[in-house]
Amino acid sequence: MTNIILIQGGGDLASGIAYRLHKAGLKVLISELPQPLSVRRKVSFCEAIYDGEITIEGITGRLIRPEEISDTLKKEKIPVLIDPDLDILQIPIPNSKISVLIDATLRKHARVGLVDVPLNIGLGPGFTAPENCHAVIETNRGHSLGRIYWEGSAMADTGIPEQVLGIRSERVLRAPANGKLVAHGDIGDHFDKDEIICEVDGIPLYAPFNGSLRGLIRPGLSVKKGLKIGDLDPRDDPRYSTMISDKALALGGSVLEAILSQKEIRDGLWS
Repeated sequence: MTNIILIQGGGDLASGIAYRLHKAGLKVLISELPQPLSVRRKVSFCEAIYDGEITIEGITGRLIRPEEISDTLKKEKIPVLIDPDLDILQIPIPNSKISVLIDATLRKHARVGLVDVPLNIGLGPGFTAPENCHAVIETNRGHSLGRIYWEGSAMADTGIPEQVLGIRSERVLRAPANGKLVAHGDIGDHFDKDEIICEVDGIPLYAPFNGSLRGLIRPGLSVKKGLKIGDLDPRDDPRYSTMISDKALALGGSVLEAILSQKEIRDGLWS
């Protein structure tokens, strides 16, 4: 029996974890919502739900049906399922079993109880070991980033984005209204200060400084006022929009450590 790692969520941090586990030779499966709202779309495997496939730094994620999981894994691709309720946990997978669940939805509010798999790992606020997971991984930047807690909780959500070249809140772009998003450029494009990046319900969103667009929610989707819809990067290097972040890779290493620390799971990872 091969152990499969199920990651709930396919955003940029979850995708960085999936990438690192896949590179280590583990079998990874991603479950997502029917209409994910990823900002850093170029590095989020959930975008396979819209496009059928997405390749991130050489690794391909493919939208599949449950019966295609084994075949997709044999082709060394990451299967992506539309399965927000984790129904896959009740469906037999030939010669395999889901032994680890990683909740990477960054829900930031408490989940109730444990899911019936041998190892539950929760990322960030909302998780307390051993109440609603077996291990919590810290997602807040600083000296605690990536630390694994087998007892206790992650730090509370600060609501303060990471500082880049002295800029914090301004680099996070939020919807100016309720409505459909219309883009005035693409991820990786340069925008001058006060240039229109996008509009929602006819209301424009202007660039607060010169920079490159590191992320933007998929045009045409409906968003709510105040929702994070984009990320403007003052470093102005378009390469960063297609690179997995240092934070995502660090969290991937922590997840790998937590999994490998469990002998009963470790012994079936590469069989």
